[in-house]
Amino acid sequence: MVAATQQPDSATEPAALSWRLLPAVLLAASGLSLFGLHWRPGGYLVLAAAVGTAAVIDRRLAKDLVLIAFGLVAVSLTQVNTDISVGHMTEMGIALTVAVAVPYLVSRYVYRDHAIRFRIRRGHPWSVPERWYLVAVVVLGWLILPPYMINSGVYENWPAASDPGTIGRLFVGTNALGIWDELFFICTCFALLRRHYPDWQANLVQAVLFTSFLWELGFHAWGPFLIYPFALVQGWIFRLTKSLTYIVCVHLLFDLVLFLVLVHAHNREWLAVFLY
Repeated sequence: MVAATQQPDSATEPAALSWRLLPAVLLAASGLSLFGLHWRPGGYLVLAAAVGTAAVIDRRLAKDLVLIAFGLVAVSLTQVNTDISVGHMTEMGIALTVAVAVPYLVSRYVYRDHAIRFRIRRGHPWSVPERWYLVAVVVLGWLILPPYMINSGVYENWPAASDPGTIGRLFVGTNALGIWDELFFICTCFALLRRHYPDWQANLVQAVLFTSFLWELGFHAWGPFLIYPFALVQGWIFRLTKSLTYIVCVHLLFDLVLFLVLVHAHNREWLAVFLY
């Protein structure tokens, strides 16, 4: 989808250490509670506090936080895990779709500000550094993911895939989740937060939400030390390129390596091309 209106710029006035930062801090804390700690009651209370304090400080900020809060709650109402049964993938898929679609529709048709956009084209081809970065992503994934997934035993959080059906569902689930991460955490959360905070602050908050969700999904052990920088870089790239297509390509290339590592980890005689 390509918006007819221009993306609102990031906050131009630096949000110094002030009460305006409190809702953002509470929002990040709610993500940690809901997904990182899996403490749903506390997470909902902190999330409500984030929206409530925003309503006192800045009603425009509160309106945007309501959209993010809706998405977080929608996701929290389903089991976030790596079960690749058809039933669970359908249930989780519905929740994730609602978490993205409702904020987008409300922003466009109720608020009428179209702050959330899913920009496919940007009018010019990718630069040489952008193309080389895609190659670098594959190389980095090949170097980092096998030692992390296999040596830590984290791969066991994913079901063994050794027949065509389970391998196919693992591939679809891995890629679909990667696309959703960018639609929600970058194109929704980051885009809304940067209307009220400088880009670096908005990026720090979205990366906490991004990392907390993937922790609950199964990226345990030292996963956060891998995911948090990745989420920050994705936000930074999106700010520079304004291209959903590019950040999705980056994510899917990394997830392709992840998929191959998971297949190898459960079937060691297959794809024996990794170092760990």
